[in-house]
Amino acid sequence: MEKPKIIAYLKPFCGWSQGVRAVLRKYDLPFEDRDIWNDSQQRLEMIQKSGQELSPCVEVNGHMLADISGEEVEAWLIGNGVVAKDHAPVGVPINAPCADHGEVVSTPITLKK
Repeated sequence: MEKPKIIAYLKPFCGWSQGVRAVLRKYDLPFEDRDIWNDSQQRLEMIQKSGQELSPCVEVNGHMLADISGEEVEAWLIGNGVVAKDHAPVGVPINAPCADHGEVVSTPITLKK
């Protein structure tokens, strides 16, 4: 089975982002880990592609999964025949909030021309 092209728009230390990473690693799926916390251009790209600001967002072969947990990513991958169900543990919660969930600091995003 050919590996899908996956771009994951994630935060470095977010619980939901860690869950997404864990699921993708569990299934040995290579992915681009785009840091939307420290790189405003990556965040802007995520917003433009997904149409919203919430993360994580995962793009699989051009199909955007917006505001999604690791649990939901795994269900989508299985449901769409990308992977077969694997019951192996991942070692981290795959549906846990960010530690900074209540302390979000919004920074404006501007397009560079």
